[in-house]
Amino acid sequence: MKLLYIIILLSPAFLFSQEQLEGIVLETSSTKEMPLPGANVYWLDSSIGAITGEDGTFTLPYKFSYNELVISYVGFKTDTIRIDDNKYIKHVLQASDELDAVEITSRNQTTSKSYLKAENTFTVSSDELLKAACCNLAESFETNPSIDVNFADAVSGTRQIKMLGLTSPYILIATENIPSIRGASQAYGLSFIPGTWVESIQITKGTGSVVNGFESIAGQINAELVKPNTDDNLFVNLYGGSNERLELNTHFNTKVSEKWSTGLYLHGNTHQKKHDVNDDSFLDMPLYNQINVMNRWQYSDAEKGFISFINLRYINDEKQGGQVDFDPETDKGTTNFWGSEIDTERFEVNTKIGYVNPEIPYQNLGFQTAFSHHKQESYFGLNLYDIEHNSFYSNLIYSSIISDSRHKVKTGLSFTYDHYDELVNTAIYERTENSVGGFFEYAFDNLDDLTMTAGVRVDQHNRLGFFVTPRFHLRYTPWEKSALRFSIGRGKRSANIFAENQNMFSSSRQINIVNSGGSIYGLDPEIAWNYGVSYLQGFNLFDRKADVTFDFYRTDFQNQVVVDWENPYEVNFYNLDGESYANSFQFEFNYNAFERFDLRMAYKYYDIQTDYDSGKQEKPLVPKHRLFANAGYETLLKTNGSHWKFDATYNWLSGQRFPNTDLSAPQYQLADETPTIGTLNLQVTKVFSPKFEVYLGGENVTNVRQDNPVISADNPFGSNFDSNFVYGPIFGSLYYAGLRFRIP
Repeated sequence: MKLLYIIILLSPAFLFSQEQLEGIVLETSSTKEMPLPGANVYWLDSSIGAITGEDGTFTLPYKFSYNELVISYVGFKTDTIRIDDNKYIKHVLQASDELDAVEITSRNQTTSKSYLKAENTFTVSSDELLKAACCNLAESFETNPSIDVNFADAVSGTRQIKMLGLTSPYILIATENIPSIRGASQAYGLSFIPGTWVESIQITKGTGSVVNGFESIAGQINAELVKPNTDDNLFVNLYGGSNERLELNTHFNTKVSEKWSTGLYLHGNTHQKKHDVNDDSFLDMPLYNQINVMNRWQYSDAEKGFISFINLRYINDEKQGGQVDFDPETDKGTTNFWGSEIDTERFEVNTKIGYVNPEIPYQNLGFQTAFSHHKQESYFGLNLYDIEHNSFYSNLIYSSIISDSRHKVKTGLSFTYDHYDELVNTAIYERTENSVGGFFEYAFDNLDDLTMTAGVRVDQHNRLGFFVTPRFHLRYTPWEKSALRFSIGRGKRSANIFAENQNMFSSSRQINIVNSGGSIYGLDPEIAWNYGVSYLQGFNLFDRKADVTFDFYRTDFQNQVVVDWENPYEVNFYNLDGESYANSFQFEFNYNAFERFDLRMAYKYYDIQTDYDSGKQEKPLVPKHRLFANAGYETLLKTNGSHWKFDATYNWLSGQRFPNTDLSAPQYQLADETPTIGTLNLQVTKVFSPKFEVYLGGENVTNVRQDNPVISADNPFGSNFDSNFVYGPIFGSLYYAGLRFRIP
């Protein structure tokens, strides 16, 4: 009898028989309403509540005796609303520093940090992305101190990002929580996501959630794309730069039926002007053309609890770099002039299906699939590199609660398949990877001062074997407007040594793989633990809002595929024998100094050490110290919607260690460390109305340049040629202008 009673208590019918109140919390952003994730929603004088999701929605238990609902978010006015019956709630929170409804425009948080989540996650809105030209995702982090952006080499013009001192292969980069920048797309994939397609970016420091896979080590970056049913019916963005770079983005959205909406997103960019400012005979930036087309379908049936997305995308990207006089028609494969071409064709199909049980709103099911075909044909001087990568990903996620909304669970299954076919000069590398995994994640929130997320996943991988991935996040609030966080987690991944290090082909270095009998290029998988602690404190300074953040993260590698550049004539790949770690400390200060003027300052320190065959060394070309400052100001919004926006960003980098050049010919030997550099970016935007605005800006307006980024540029087919010693801008100052037009 007791057993029967326990079974009844634990059955879903008992757990979810209570009524549920549903709703959405919004903020006003650029004259339109946007979802507000991370808002706290709870019944007055009770411990029952919830936190709004990424789409601003919430669900919490309802009783007739509950009649006052409190909705709060740091930086916004706390509202208490009367609830007389169980109807869907739509509520807009107002920023706490607004004056009155007659003279105000909206004051939106372009980068918001949560005081309530267990993970150290912050959201970058589309308004923050507009502070820079932001032509693609690789260029979307210029105003963010947590992400480092620099050029991979002096030939391809490719920007690479780092988090916690580690390059992008150690970051799980996803599009709408589907891993997307991986494998063959690792080197150039960030430039394949246009900035105007991005609605917001969520950045998580540390290993992140087990739901999204086992590969994340340093953090997770998730780009949410604009939605056909909330994006403008027509959007046009036209950009032109002083380097004669041109870019066009257009969005066409329409509602085809009561439940279906669709959007056609077109992106094109071109640069055909040859520049050689430093007179070293090499182009300062490559010539390129890109066509990028996406058709996006959205289905929504609130009554039945279904929402789904289907994305179809095609990309064709062509780049040419090298010497100014290089002509592919006559010089390809010869030693007449050094040149490079990278031609990429990519096709993607992504689907997402979500179901929320209308009778039991805490019970929901999600299913994601993604297929991509990526083909790159390229050469770098006399080096050949081709790669074809077919990938399939699927993830089934079930979410529910245990007992009440303080206890949430997620569980599910995932499957991945990757087939690689690579040509490296005359060598062919072909392999297939597949994995089947399951995960379980438990989240506890006492709706007051403690939030915890604990997850574990198990995976069976045909090359990595069977392994367990645990991850844990904890948030504690010791006093008002504070969040103390701790995280620990493990990550494991295959190193795609050629796709991830394509810059090495733009040199005369010999490529050596020290085969240890491993399952990927003869090497073992990379395994690392990441530990982190972070503290966020909000306060008032001279009656204005401010906050400070301190965080420290350490990544310890149990095994790493070491990329060794310490011999100037070779690049060597081998398994770690010894110690490799990355320590990252960051201090950040945000201050609303006066009305409509925001200031963000940060200091970052890195200590990254690896045991190479030649001994322990700092990781090359990583600044130990970085200073960052960003200031933004908006004028008062007029009745017709017109106003001005001003933005300035300054970055200062300390000296960076050069790879050892002692064995080079004397004229090609470099100092041990680079000079310090500081760059300043400026932008002014004139908003004429909610429909039309123009912008004018400058990157590196102080005209800082690295004069000799190419070693042995006068003899590119000689043994000393190398384009990988890049630590700063090559082109110098760049100015641009553009316009944005929209029809809501």
